[in-house]
Amino acid sequence: MDLQPGSDGEGESLDVVILSGQSNMAGRGGVHAVGQRREWDGFVPQESWAPNGTIKRLNVDLEWEDAAEPLHRDIDTGKVCGIGPGLTFGAALINQQRSRFLGLVPCAKGATSITEWTKGSFLYERMIKRAKEAIRKGGVLRALLWYQGETDTLSEHLARNYKRALEAFIGNVRSDLGWDQLPFIQVSGSLDFVLVRQAQQQIHIANVFYVDAHGLALQEDGVHLTTASQVELGKKLAQSFISNVPP
Repeated sequence: MDLQPGSDGEGESLDVVILSGQSNMAGRGGVHAVGQRREWDGFVPQESWAPNGTIKRLNVDLEWEDAAEPLHRDIDTGKVCGIGPGLTFGAALINQQRSRFLGLVPCAKGATSITEWTKGSFLYERMIKRAKEAIRKGGVLRALLWYQGETDTLSEHLARNYKRALEAFIGNVRSDLGWDQLPFIQVSGSLDFVLVRQAQQQIHIANVFYVDAHGLALQEDGVHLTTASQVELGKKLAQSFISNVPP
């Protein structure tokens, strides 16, 4: 059946998952330099195809629509978006019967430091607004997926303060969304960013979980995950959700 915004017409709500962070969450898989430009190659792997009508995306106009790559095309504007982990994550949940109807809320923005996600900032407040609208439209908030930190490695000051800043971010999000146990699945970056990786691994807060992207293949820019790596990451995030978030 056609899934209406918020439910399947029989009272079953969308499981809402927020996707936030920077470029690797927004998706750069399949984005390559073509002369002076960057272009997405348009390839969508089978693992990132949403089963018909079961996965929705909250678009920039705060409306539900059928999810399709690139998920962040109207959110991470000014950048070329490609494959991220979100749709592979969602499809895995559907295919493993962990969710019947899923609502993804893209919020990531490339090249952002955690200081740009402090409470009161544009990106933070946009994320909260989008999450609340997803809930208002009948969704049930289930988790937040967070992949961010590469930019903070460019400054020793930011890197050394990353743990404190991330803990504050988690606390503020939970407070503003009214759920102090909101499951928060963070991704540790794929490169050897020692201080930030250590900070991510040292977060010991209830219902905060950790997925490691270290060792996943990178594109020619040496920073962004390949399409195949994004698929692998999406599967890892789905497994963490299935293992840690109660049905």
